[in-house]
Amino acid sequence: MNDRPRASLGRILHDLGSTVIDVAASPGDLDVEVTGVHIFDPLDELIVPPGGILLAVGVHGPAEIRELLTRTPGAAGVVVKLPVDVDEQVRAAVLETGVAVLGLTRAASWAQVAALVRSLLAEGDLAGPGEGPQGDLFSLANAVCALLDAPVTIEDRSSRVLAYSERQHEADPGRIETVLGRQVPERYQRMLDELGFFKQLYQSREPVYVELHDGSINRVAIAVRTGDEILGSIWVAVREPLTAQRQRALTDAAKIVALQLLRERAGADTQRWLRADLLSTVLAGGADAPEAAARLGIATARLCVLAAQLAHGEHADPARGESDRQRFADALALHVGAIHPKAAAALVGSVAYAVLPLQAGGEEETRAVRVAESFLARVGPR
Repeated sequence: MNDRPRASLGRILHDLGSTVIDVAASPGDLDVEVTGVHIFDPLDELIVPPGGILLAVGVHGPAEIRELLTRTPGAAGVVVKLPVDVDEQVRAAVLETGVAVLGLTRAASWAQVAALVRSLLAEGDLAGPGEGPQGDLFSLANAVCALLDAPVTIEDRSSRVLAYSERQHEADPGRIETVLGRQVPERYQRMLDELGFFKQLYQSREPVYVELHDGSINRVAIAVRTGDEILGSIWVAVREPLTAQRQRALTDAAKIVALQLLRERAGADTQRWLRADLLSTVLAGGADAPEAAARLGIATARLCVLAAQLAHGEHADPARGESDRQRFADALALHVGAIHPKAAAALVGSVAYAVLPLQAGGEEETRAVRVAESFLARVGPR
């Protein structure tokens, strides 16, 4: 039984913001559980489970809206494209069925709003390794691109590109270089830093416009934050400042991106904890070790264990030390994974372990030593 709380319609509407979806007619309380998103097809049998949001593609006019409401009494809401024609009969049907009528901005496609809503649902938050939705940040970037009519990138605090929208060819060579390298080039970071733009960006809760004088298209950016913590930023390539409406759309989008980044971080932390727990079980041996090895994909007759630990001074900051150790373990996992695809690695206590399955015969052990030596050569004398 899964007792994990689900997203409510009111919370989803709040997170999306009225620039994307607005309430055209409400039965009153919007604190109804949302279970999924469904797309209306007049050629298919209409089945919307309780709590479903129905995207009413091609539906307009009060008669068609009223018919859908009567056919989906258990739904959380029916979404139609703006402008929504709501008459007294539609309002009566909303009160009778308890299904809200929502209006979607014409700037967004149905596929984009489906991706937006699905990214806000709690399904798959704590999925195991290899599970859960993929590409949600890219869907969000495309949705923001459609709303603002301009190419978009989503970046972390280190100006690494986490996702980008379509239409990047409409920007400038600097943006193309950024997308291809998945990192803002250092010269652009330095230029923005000298302009004081990053300081302004991270101090503001509103979009910030910057004029670039190197021949590039100008930018509008907004910090993505949760409380006072900066998670990253959204960057839009524009030729002129955004209108007030599009500024609101970008502000609303930053809230959704923050939710997704937090969700992905929670998922990554959970996967790290699970991997470390399984790996420590394997290293300890005992009755549970074979099952743990099987779940990690390293259930072979012979295993090679690599162990590495950072050397810190006596007065090292404990919080920073933990962060450094995790980055070190992630680097080890990336390194051995690139060389040996079935390797498993994790941070157990203060030690980074990597376990490589070995085949009988051959030079597997010699190869494992070379893996360790090449990793140490990369990280240096730490």
